[in-house]
Amino acid sequence: MPDYLFLMHDDTTQPVDITAWNPYFATVGVTGCFQGGSAIGGGICARKTGAAPAITALLGGFIRVSADSLDHAQTLLAGNPVYEAGGTVEIRELPRTN
Repeated sequence: MPDYLFLMHDDTTQPVDITAWNPYFATVGVTGCFQGGSAIGGGICARKTGAAPAITALLGGFIRVSADSLDHAQTLLAGNPVYEAGGTVEIRELPRTN
C-alpha cells in the first residue's frame, strides 16, 4: 500500500479548531492508515554552493498515511482541522524505492 504525505498549508480561511486534532487522529488511526505527523517549525534551506532559497513559509505541518490510492488518501482528509477550516492540504505520494 503506498504512503502519502499530507502537507498542511498555513492558509486557512477560518480559525483552525485545535481541539479537533485529537478526534481527527483517532478517526484516522482506527482506519489503520495513520503513520504519524507533526507541526513544522522554522528552519533553513541549505545548499552546498550558491545562495539557498528561503524556507517555504506556507507549510505548517504534515501527516503520513498509508492508502490504496490518491483517491483513498483524499477521503482521509474528512475532519482534518486545516482542511475543514478552508485551508490547503497538499497530498504527495511517497515513491517506493528498492
